[in-house]
Amino acid sequence: MIVALTGVTGNMGIQALKELIKIPDLEFKLLVFAKEKRIGEIRRICKGQMHRVRFVYGSISHQEVCDELVSGADYVVNMASVIPPHSDQVPQYAIACNERGANCLCTAIERQRNQPKLIHISTVALYGNRNSKHMWARVGDPLLISPFDIYSLTKMRGEFRVLESNIRYKTVLRQTAMLHSHMLSDNMSDGLMFHTCFNAPLEWVTAEDSGLLIANIIRADIENADALKRRFWGKVFNIGGGKVNCVTGYDVLNDGFEIIGGSVKNFFDPDFNATRNFHGVWFWDSNVLEEMFHYQRQSTQDFWKQFKKEHAILKAGKIVPKKLIKKLAIERLFKNANSPRYWKTHRDTAKMLAYFGGDAQFDALGKDWSKFPLLFEGKDEQGNTIDYQQLLDRDNAPLVDIGYDPAREIGYKELRRIAALHGGKLLSQSGGLYDRLEWENSDGERFKMRGYTVVAGHWWNPSYTSYCWDFDRLAKKDKIYAQAWYDSHDQDEDNFYYFNDKFEAKYDKIK
Repeated sequence: MIVALTGVTGNMGIQALKELIKIPDLEFKLLVFAKEKRIGEIRRICKGQMHRVRFVYGSISHQEVCDELVSGADYVVNMASVIPPHSDQVPQYAIACNERGANCLCTAIERQRNQPKLIHISTVALYGNRNSKHMWARVGDPLLISPFDIYSLTKMRGEFRVLESNIRYKTVLRQTAMLHSHMLSDNMSDGLMFHTCFNAPLEWVTAEDSGLLIANIIRADIENADALKRRFWGKVFNIGGGKVNCVTGYDVLNDGFEIIGGSVKNFFDPDFNATRNFHGVWFWDSNVLEEMFHYQRQSTQDFWKQFKKEHAILKAGKIVPKKLIKKLAIERLFKNANSPRYWKTHRDTAKMLAYFGGDAQFDALGKDWSKFPLLFEGKDEQGNTIDYQQLLDRDNAPLVDIGYDPAREIGYKELRRIAALHGGKLLSQSGGLYDRLEWENSDGERFKMRGYTVVAGHWWNPSYTSYCWDFDRLAKKDKIYAQAWYDSHDQDEDNFYYFNDKFEAKYDKIK
């Protein structure tokens, strides 16, 4: 059996290879750039087993490279992604990898006489911003990608290409936020950390557990392919770490700062971070993959204990004055172009609208934590008293009405209801769930999409063809979008967000 891996030098990819190399008789084709720094780490992982490994050098955005990679493979695992902050810094890289790369890979597999099975790693970012109104999401929830998040937009398009492909055996796994050993270094060189809303729901999973999941899937399919044929292949799943790993943005930052003897309130002010336009959610259905493949081993607390051991030098931060750390380590990033303070200073109205609702909302945040509502302290975003433990109650969580019950068989009745809630119609009178059916959206635009792609949350809108976000307008006539969009947007907002030809963030008022 030959397994072809993309993104193998990434945090998830490295861990997947560590687990896969343990499976006897597997051979590997690994797509890498010739100058990637972590090739040496791959060689160490495969020490004594390099006869099982073949490197394919090049970019996933090149068709001939993908053709070479998938030729003769039995499985393809696509973990390649350009993620924030790199996707924000060079959007063209995200387009090349996340969007064009997925297309090239699908084309290569479609060309094979004996098609390999494809496992495509997507992302929680497709669900967009969530808050206390709808902390939990499941497969089928609306894909409300956050304005100016080129990562989520290109990943959405890449996932769409996979689901609409003619690959016989394919599955999409939407990865949640991932804990890994490079957490601090990856987030301390850019203003990206200020995008994390303090009250955002975040369900974490470790890179190690994610790698184990990939290995367990392939192991299970080799041992009993028939058992997975109907349960796994052809579907979309959410990768999560389970309820024990459901926290908020504040919690995550706080766990990191505890290593140096501080807290969020020591190093941040309430107006440091965005109040919306993030991407995070707790997965109502993250138990599905766990019940099938048993990969959830580590909690966030397990991770931070291990992190402290691996980065013991960070404990020295306890002797440094907290005000000095705040000034030299945190506030220095205000000058970074990915920081809200930079947007404010440079009068970037488009991003201030997207991430805060405008300058006035930003100015109102202030610096007094006693006046800033935090969910874990029993206050919702409006300052109302809430029971935080009740928010964590998955069984009684308020869910978006997606038009069908995932536990029941889905037929034309359910597909028509999904379309109607979107403000559109199902035009086809016959066809199966995996057939490409004809639909009409709320703009009267006709399009073709497989029934299951719609069931998985996709619905045709301008984001699929242009680098734009038109949800203020669409939510006014789309009941599925409206349920989640208006949790953090006012119904009278009328902004059309887009990138111009230079990938500068812009907005227009909808007429």
